[in-house]
Amino acid sequence: MRVSPRVVAAGAAVVTVAAGLGVRAAGDGAFAKYAGSALYTVLLCALVALCAPRARPVAVAGTALALSWAVELLQLTGVPAELSAHSTAARLVLGSTFNVPDLFWYAVGAAAAWGVHAGARRLATPCSSAAPRPAASR
Repeated sequence: MRVSPRVVAAGAAVVTVAAGLGVRAAGDGAFAKYAGSALYTVLLCALVALCAPRARPVAVAGTALALSWAVELLQLTGVPAELSAHSTAARLVLGSTFNVPDLFWYAVGAAAAWGVHAGARRLATPCSSAAPRPAASR
């Protein structure tokens, strides 16, 4: 039985949100903050994969990393802080304060998601060496 890549991506998004909520509830300080940053990018990877299920893992991770960095750099403008002051959704999606280490942790999240995505894709793709080879014609 084959599971749709979109179903897998949606499941990954749900698991990632649960992991993020768990980290925030159980942890505090730097660990919770930076784990949350990495998981933010992992969630974006899952959402990109949901929207583009045939995209290669490197493209999914690269897109999610670029989006994460764009949101972080947007925080330098003050627009997310203003929006976050009025909306919980904006605060969760856009954050409010630029933090240089977040750029690194987004890359960690993208690398982790890329590894899982690439590994899962390899497992789901039949190995070409296992396929019978046609007999050579003479």
